[in-house]
Amino acid sequence: MTMIKITFPDGSVREFEAGVTGLQIAESISARLAQDVLACSVNDEIVELNRPIMEDSTIRLHKWEDEQAKHAFWHTSAHLLAEALQELYPNIQFGIGPAIENGFYYDVDPGEGVTIKEGDLEAIEKKMAELVAKNENVVRNEISKDEVLKMFGDRGETYKCELISELEDGTITTYTQGAFTDLCRGPHLVSTAPIKAIKLTSVAGAYWRGDENRKMMTRIYGISFPKKKMLDEYLVMMEEAKKRDHRKIGKELELFMFTEMVGKGLPMWLPRGTALRLRLEDFLKRIQKRFGYQQVMTPHIGNKNLYVTSGHWDHYGKDSFQPITTPEEGEVYLLKPMNCPHHCMIYKHQPRSYKDLPIRLAEFGTVYRYEQSGELHGLTRVRSFTQDDAHIFCRPDQVKEEFTRVMDIIEIIFKALNFENYEAQISLRDPNNTTKYVGTDENWEKAERAIVEACEEKGLKARVETGEAAFYGPKLDFMVKDAIGRRWQLGTIQVDYNLPERFNLEYTGSDNQKYQPVMIHRAPFGSMERFVAVLIEHTGGKFPLWLTPDQVAILPISEKFNDYAEQVKKELEKYDVRCIIDDRSEKITRKIRDNEMKHIPYMLIVGEKEQTDGTVTVRKQGGINEGSLKIAEFGKKIEAEVDDMINKW
Repeated sequence: MTMIKITFPDGSVREFEAGVTGLQIAESISARLAQDVLACSVNDEIVELNRPIMEDSTIRLHKWEDEQAKHAFWHTSAHLLAEALQELYPNIQFGIGPAIENGFYYDVDPGEGVTIKEGDLEAIEKKMAELVAKNENVVRNEISKDEVLKMFGDRGETYKCELISELEDGTITTYTQGAFTDLCRGPHLVSTAPIKAIKLTSVAGAYWRGDENRKMMTRIYGISFPKKKMLDEYLVMMEEAKKRDHRKIGKELELFMFTEMVGKGLPMWLPRGTALRLRLEDFLKRIQKRFGYQQVMTPHIGNKNLYVTSGHWDHYGKDSFQPITTPEEGEVYLLKPMNCPHHCMIYKHQPRSYKDLPIRLAEFGTVYRYEQSGELHGLTRVRSFTQDDAHIFCRPDQVKEEFTRVMDIIEIIFKALNFENYEAQISLRDPNNTTKYVGTDENWEKAERAIVEACEEKGLKARVETGEAAFYGPKLDFMVKDAIGRRWQLGTIQVDYNLPERFNLEYTGSDNQKYQPVMIHRAPFGSMERFVAVLIEHTGGKFPLWLTPDQVAILPISEKFNDYAEQVKKELEKYDVRCIIDDRSEKITRKIRDNEMKHIPYMLIVGEKEQTDGTVTVRKQGGINEGSLKIAEFGKKIEAEVDDMINKW
């Protein structure tokens, strides 16, 4: 009998027989845990609960609350969807069916002349429920390349055969449940039994492998849960999400627009949206000034050689717009995919001393990526977006302090905009495969330790993910939960040893020797487009008073008082109050209702009494009547409210 040591997350160690499974380990702890656990991580790899463990290992048991458990749950649900489709559509061919952030999808080719529509989803759901009732085991099988090619080739699965042709023999696995077998790396549930509630949410088109020149497939989206109550709650949340859709609210509030004449994925900011965005930018600029940043501006294009040197040509070349050629032979430019190479050149334009560091360069820089048409989505996925970019060039001994200072900035922004429910993830390199990372072991260890210690000192509970670091350095990402519980990744801080090395950046140390600075990338908003989209959906369009495009709507009771409304507007503008006048020939009740729908914080009703007394009747958003105030008195009130909001940050 061979015994192995299993190390748990709290550092405790227990011995088990070799071949023990995650489920058996859970059973040894408690029957309730064994009932709730859905997957496990063995040596940081997510695997099925029935996978034998043959050597000393670390283990983490995952319940529904863990992202790893949801991944296995939704991955199995994707296979369940495919199994149902196989029974309902005999000539169907399958592409890929992954778990995604909220649920799963499967890309399929239903066959010649066959269309799967929204109206068909209910029947597919019913078939999935029938299959779940059978409680089918999910069986993993390691298989040779020749064998699996024959298996899928005999079934006429051209898409699967294409995927198999690119795999390395000896690394291929299939998963089988009932009569359905799929090419898959896993992981999965051990059976379909835990899937108690299913909802197929939509049907869309998707090009095979994201290539616009390939077959348009049918993509079916769905979500599933271990309890029906969870599904019910999710559906309520989705209804609320529809109401908060930034595309809908953005149109209603006249914040931004898109037009085919300008181009897909190229947002146009309307006056109200521009005013909101500029106030966000000004807010961050004020904070950055306090923290010692210098503002820079760089071109929207750069010579191709700049991006070859930085490595962005290799990484983003296929996702970039076509190169721009000039009349000069051999001269090629690109719309910039990133701002960092430009900032490296600003750093490099003069000699730097250790006394000069840290140097903090900030820019609201617009970048361009040629996203596939099917991937575009309002402001959250566009082809042109502006990053609130900054790059800090510092000495290795300054990394921790600079990291902490960036965390301070992100905390200020999140609190000011009421994103108070957030979490963080520290991404470290894989210690067992250091060859894929640039930079010395010493620098990596310093940087990783600095990030961990910075989070500890700030009291920020951060999830640590080993092997998730970028090849150029470790990073810290911030995920916020919005008002209806959805998670969004916003702020990010990344350490980079790669670009300083590629651009041969240097500073002179106190010993008069040359050293390479460490580069820190940071973007608290991420991109202005995506951040505004998230902010719209978080607030439902009810922005804070200091930020909202229109703070006050002046509502004359009739046309006779339009001139007085203009007088009120001019007086309030002395206090920097942003006003609009609703002088339509409508009843006052209709004007109030319409301006409530626009989420304008204050409405000022003006009629004969107000004109005679030099006052306004104040109505706050939500139907709160605040009585009558002199115009100047109201102006000072709004001015003070805004100052209090801004100055406390």
